[in-house]
Amino acid sequence: MGTLPSWEQLEPAVPQIVDTMRRYLTQIGCVLRPGSVTNADIALRSFAGFLVEDAPPVTSIAQVTRRHVEDYKPWLAKRPGQNKTRVTTATLAHRLGTLRMFFVRIDEWGWDEAPPRVPMFPGDLPRQDHPLPKALDDAAAAKLLRAAQAQPRLLVRVTVEVLLRTGLRVGEFTALPADAVVQIGAAPWLHVPVGKLREDRYLPLHPHLVQLIADYRTRYVRADHPLLLPRENGRGADRHSVTRILNNVAAAAGLGHIHPHQLRHTLATQAINRGMSLEAIAAMLGHRSMDMTLRYAKIAARTVADEYFAVTDQVDALYAHADPLPADAIGPKMARLRREHHRLLGNGHCTRPEELECAYEAICENCSFFQTSIEFRPTLQAQHDDAETKGQQHRADLFGRLLDGLTEGEAS
Repeated sequence: MGTLPSWEQLEPAVPQIVDTMRRYLTQIGCVLRPGSVTNADIALRSFAGFLVEDAPPVTSIAQVTRRHVEDYKPWLAKRPGQNKTRVTTATLAHRLGTLRMFFVRIDEWGWDEAPPRVPMFPGDLPRQDHPLPKALDDAAAAKLLRAAQAQPRLLVRVTVEVLLRTGLRVGEFTALPADAVVQIGAAPWLHVPVGKLREDRYLPLHPHLVQLIADYRTRYVRADHPLLLPRENGRGADRHSVTRILNNVAAAAGLGHIHPHQLRHTLATQAINRGMSLEAIAAMLGHRSMDMTLRYAKIAARTVADEYFAVTDQVDALYAHADPLPADAIGPKMARLRREHHRLLGNGHCTRPEELECAYEAICENCSFFQTSIEFRPTLQAQHDDAETKGQQHRADLFGRLLDGLTEGEAS
């Protein structure tokens, strides 16, 4: 956001303001992460620079009024951003939010330097857009993975595959310690240490990734290196080196610019579209709040499409009726449907109306542990015929294979 003056440059003009702000930074440095303190440092230097430039009579924080805040907002909005002519809305919100918290805290702490009243309000922060996470669709993700696997540099492949298959944040990936791969029971897991949200977690690790990581470490990593996946020269990877790797692979795959976080979004979207629960996705991604995970529910395209088309025929049939059903007939009809389709499950009942499709109707029959016998042939045949009638070829094929299995069993 342009070039900000340093504390050393500001101190001769406003020594009291600099002293108050630096004391504040020391205090929050005891409880916040270094990155958060650095961001607060930038926000405070920005406001101090404004006071020196546009409000020279103000020599202490206690003299700051509401008018100064109102003048600061348009001044800040006109500042150049990083690689942009103006700061972004997100930058405005962050700078103003950090400044407001500064005033709130020193007021709560009872500092003599605090203004008589907090001069900022929540409404001073601009409202930000909340776009849905930008994930790669299945075809693009497959192209990216194939392009990575074709690269001669093993670090490229291990970087893309680990990010795409684990959903790690790039900072988590670059900071993985050498002992991050652990064995719990019979399965390999990835231990992700305390990071952004101050919590560690374990991720199930595909055996393919275990072998890939082991191959890379055997070739390029010293046994005593503290990191799991440093660069070939032993230096740790960072956000910029990971982004360069991804975009080189994306270019080879014929894709546009890809940000590392898109691979995290991609895994989450793939998982929810294939039936993984939101709770499991939250645990996998290390979300502290389900609100973060619920964003992916909005982009579960396949889930939404399946349920939409499952009811389309029934809705079309409803619109096709010229005369509505009499009100007194609805109750008995629904009661009859529920009696006929009151299917007993392992821990409850399914009360789905008979005419309504269900994407999970044959989920047990697809399980490798499912077993049937000749006594269920009439039911299986009825399921097969029903699927044929409705044009559900995949379901018809499933029950056809089960019936064939019974026939082979009889023959033997």
